[in-house]
Amino acid sequence: MLILGIETSTEQVGCAIGGHEGVLASAHTVRGRQHAESLAPQIDFVRRQARIEMSEISLVAVDIGPGLYTGLRVGVATAVATAFALGVPMIAVSSLDLVAFPVRFTPKLIMATLDARRSEVFYALYRQVPGGIQRLSEPKVATPEEASSHLLARGGDCLLVGDGALRYRRVFEENHRSDFVEQGFAHPSAGSLVQLAHAQALREEWINPWEVEPLYLRRPDAEINWHSRERP
Repeated sequence: MLILGIETSTEQVGCAIGGHEGVLASAHTVRGRQHAESLAPQIDFVRRQARIEMSEISLVAVDIGPGLYTGLRVGVATAVATAFALGVPMIAVSSLDLVAFPVRFTPKLIMATLDARRSEVFYALYRQVPGGIQRLSEPKVATPEEASSHLLARGGDCLLVGDGALRYRRVFEENHRSDFVEQGFAHPSAGSLVQLAHAQALREEWINPWEVEPLYLRRPDAEINWHSRERP
């Protein structure tokens, strides 16, 4: 089984190909929100690095968010179109699951965060379990202060990971029992997407392309700004 993973929920664009042998090839770029321009060439680059043809892909995995509206729209649309063209099923994974996955070996409570702009963060809490991690809360959007208060209410040692925690580190540092994972793990990883999707595929937890829906958590900035202009 070969899986194509597409990840576009932040400023970063990532894709990877892998399967039971692990991740065969992956690439990530940050080009100032040029998701539409970057994604197709990146998929072709990763395919060539993995030395496969697109016809060999048997499943498409996609990061469904939460994240930046434009990036999510491009990534999900591309993943769905690719799955339809290949006639293969899909697996949808949360961006916060992808941020938390690389630090799954810590015994501490994990808070995965992503910068949501407008002085807000997307976040969810996780705990290590045998064989991986378990999400303890549904993805939320909140101010850093609200997320920090949620963390304080849980108590205990915590590990914060993601660009949201790094951007608002001063706010989260009010919880003196928190540690921070640095920049190398700030964004979701397409490699992690392939790994998580492979585990789900072995359990046959895939869905049809038309069932995939992005997890936005709030309206796009342009729509909010338009409604604001209409106020008297």
